[in-house]
Amino acid sequence: MSLKKKPFGTLPDGRPVEMYVMKNAAGMTVEVIPYGCRLVRILTPDRAGRLGDVVIGHDTFPEYMEDVHGSVIGRFANRIGGATFTIDGKEYPLMKNDGENCLHGGSVGYAYVLWDVVETADGDQPSVTFSYTSPDGESGFPGTLTVKVQYVLTADNSLILDYQAETDHETPVNLTNHAYFNLSGDPSHKMLDTVLQINADEVTAVTDDLIPTGEFVKVEGTHLDFRTPKPIGQDINSPDHLMQVCGGYDHNFVISGSGMRKAAEAWEPESGRVMECFTDLPGMQLYTANSMSSQSKNKGGTPMSDHNSFCLETQFYPDSVHHENFPYENLKPGKPLHTQTVYRFSVR
Repeated sequence: MSLKKKPFGTLPDGRPVEMYVMKNAAGMTVEVIPYGCRLVRILTPDRAGRLGDVVIGHDTFPEYMEDVHGSVIGRFANRIGGATFTIDGKEYPLMKNDGENCLHGGSVGYAYVLWDVVETADGDQPSVTFSYTSPDGESGFPGTLTVKVQYVLTADNSLILDYQAETDHETPVNLTNHAYFNLSGDPSHKMLDTVLQINADEVTAVTDDLIPTGEFVKVEGTHLDFRTPKPIGQDINSPDHLMQVCGGYDHNFVISGSGMRKAAEAWEPESGRVMECFTDLPGMQLYTANSMSSQSKNKGGTPMSDHNSFCLETQFYPDSVHHENFPYENLKPGKPLHTQTVYRFSVR
């Protein structure tokens, strides 16, 4: 039950970057930084009670300036096809940073800016609230958008991610966190034996460049069927064309139900760690770290490698701006966005 602050790094312009360390009575510890509003570490116990870091990342601040590990993604997470959208007949061109498409809001995304720390709280549920004001026209998006993200560590070993956003002009908004998880606590250990369950009957159908067609595909009887728990690696080498193109999973699952509900559960048999994911958002991207550069180093100096981690990115569906049948609306003035995702940790 504590909240502490310590130096972590310095930006090229001299601004300091401090780390906020939250700890609950059970010993679970969460470390966050304002650069990219990032999750840097989540220390949780294994079945023997030994704490281990379940988030892939880096030892030094400069390394975090090179990738999106643990960051909040915006203004629009995932892809926008053709790197353009239209509001009231006006076309808005975006940065093309993924072939002809825009990925994660463009190369000037929220992962690469220093957020403000607007509130901290100690006690039974320590928390840190970060805020970023995205100016009108940033990366091509209209409207000044103010985003607040609060990280809350609860007594029952849950990490709450509370997102709020408001705008002065209609604009697309899709926020998520890009944490890479490895429940073994060892970044050199592959996550292929991690048992995953996803509460989804369908995924969004996509083209080879991962842009949705607007159709939905049933997962039943396919490599995408995680309704019954199975090891992530069981079908990761499926001959399915898209799996071969991606080198593993990079799919948006249509989470069953509505409101706050359980989207997924991951269990690492060796460590015993369990991570449940709850969200009120309609989708979740499963990404299995298919293209990790060995030039980048994990904490401890081990090289990054494919399939050493997985992402459960809660979200609106990719390219929702182009599909009226998707459960999504642009953010408008006077109608703020408020959404939550929770990662709850335990052992068995």
